[in-house]
Amino acid sequence: MAIGTIACKNSSSNPETESTSSAAQQSASNNKAGDSATLTLPAGFSAATVAENLSGPRHLVVTPQNDIYVKLSDAKNGKGIVILHVDGNGKATTTGGFGDYGGTGITIKNGYLYASSNDDVYRYKLDANNRVINENQPEKIATGLTNKGMHNSKSLVLDNAGNIYVNIGAPSNVCAEQGNDKKGMQPCPILETAGGIWMFKADKQAQKQNDGVHYATGLRNVVGMDWNNVTNSLFVMQHGRDNLHNASPQNYTEQQSAELPAECMYELHQGANAGWPYMYYDQNQHKKLVNPEYGGDGKKEADASYIDPVVAFPGHMAPDGLLFYTGNMFPEKYKNGAFIAFHGSWNRAPEPQKGYLVAFVPFNNGKPSGNWEIFADGFTGGQEFMQPGKARHRPCGLAQGPDGSLYVSDDAGGTIYRITYHQ
Repeated sequence: MAIGTIACKNSSSNPETESTSSAAQQSASNNKAGDSATLTLPAGFSAATVAENLSGPRHLVVTPQNDIYVKLSDAKNGKGIVILHVDGNGKATTTGGFGDYGGTGITIKNGYLYASSNDDVYRYKLDANNRVINENQPEKIATGLTNKGMHNSKSLVLDNAGNIYVNIGAPSNVCAEQGNDKKGMQPCPILETAGGIWMFKADKQAQKQNDGVHYATGLRNVVGMDWNNVTNSLFVMQHGRDNLHNASPQNYTEQQSAELPAECMYELHQGANAGWPYMYYDQNQHKKLVNPEYGGDGKKEADASYIDPVVAFPGHMAPDGLLFYTGNMFPEKYKNGAFIAFHGSWNRAPEPQKGYLVAFVPFNNGKPSGNWEIFADGFTGGQEFMQPGKARHRPCGLAQGPDGSLYVSDDAGGTIYRITYHQ
């Protein structure tokens, strides 16, 4: 049986009831009086606010010297990357900024800082203390990447062989014919330039999209992605489609449309096809099903050649960050497991909105080894704020500190959190 099938069945139980019991969780102050986002964490963990009032912090990376490079969604005062330094008391001070472009992706590998706009990928040489040497003259690694409408952020991750992987999201919910949003195009022309992952050489300048390798396809939109050093492979989190009820009210109730389809974690290898826009994954039936725009009825199974997810989560929670934990601060169960930052849903009516949390999936030997669980919750400030326009804080990016602490960015309230563990 496929790894994905086993993992998806494990994740189909109700983790909300399993992982938020009072015996396992405690309320953890973030050390700021009056802040509405008092986080709920497992026993032994605590959260602190290290920075606040940033302008849309997306992904972030922490150096061994406790400097944080934060990518902003839009450049503020001509700076799209903010540099913070965390002192011995766990508080961050802004020490600089550069890069006149907004975006999402940022990472460090082999002496370089890589960052993306919604069109291009840049890299900056670092000195021995992991500080950027020439902030105003980056190398442009990839340029002119597809940027159409929604889902235009370019997330980044590098492997251990000199390659960089870039998400290029599809600009739509489905690949519908113009003037008929209930009939899908096949083949879907969007997949030629979007809806997948492209691989480029990490040290080669001015690569066009056609110069890269179309590494994986059939992925509507990926924001959270990370390289798993245990399996030596790429893992991603896909944002699933919306509006199943609107597309086919005779086959999907509003309640079903609120829960479906799954938000999926995939392990990708070159040539992988996750099936968008032709199919979706149903986490309740543990099946790949044909989308209604292509003749699906909620029961018709999709082509078996499309890859299975390794973990499936409830629909519409918007996974924006993925991190495999390799530190030594947290208990052993977290080692090599996956943290996921769920940005939060907007379209689960008539059911309550979900997400706005950081989840955890235990891994063993590179495979999920148990149900996913809620790790950090309470970002919104209360159930009444669990809407995109009302939430006080929304998790987006994840990074590991040099001491093994976990950093979480919040692009709604502009806060950076640091989560630590003490026995």
